[in-house]
Amino acid sequence: MTAPEVPPNAAAPKAKPKSARRWAREFAVQGLYEFFVGGHDPVSIRLRTEGDDDFKRADKEFFREMWRGLSEDWEPLVALVQPHVDRPFAQVSPIERSVILIGAWELKNRLDIPYRVAINESVELAKSFGGTDGHKWVNGVLDKLAPLLRADEVAAGPRSRAKPAY
Repeated sequence: MTAPEVPPNAAAPKAKPKSARRWAREFAVQGLYEFFVGGHDPVSIRLRTEGDDDFKRADKEFFREMWRGLSEDWEPLVALVQPHVDRPFAQVSPIERSVILIGAWELKNRLDIPYRVAINESVELAKSFGGTDGHKWVNGVLDKLAPLLRADEVAAGPRSRAKPAY
């Protein structure tokens, strides 16, 4: 059986537009990558990021809060994550390292964001920016971290099928 032919002028299905928070998370991944690989100063990275033409699409306050937490407290986040990682954290690819830290920061600091949403957003970032199966690894690490940081929420289980806009 052969696949049906697609007319040459057929439009591809439209991708769902990114939320302002997704834009902020993507900028944070790129900033952390620059920090880990280039060794650039976090303040310089933030200023360059905020000067990007697409930054107007991001949730600016969310980005700034996240960037402050990630750049000022990244070592305690690494200590939180390390027991759930199968190798020294510095040996993890810079993209997966960045995504894991974003997920850990959200789980720890943004209790208004359901833990499943925080994990899913990190998995989506890993799919977009990371290696072939990096998203599976990210999911596994954050799944282990969630019960430690959100014990009551995880124990309560899923409450509703309604999906908040994060």
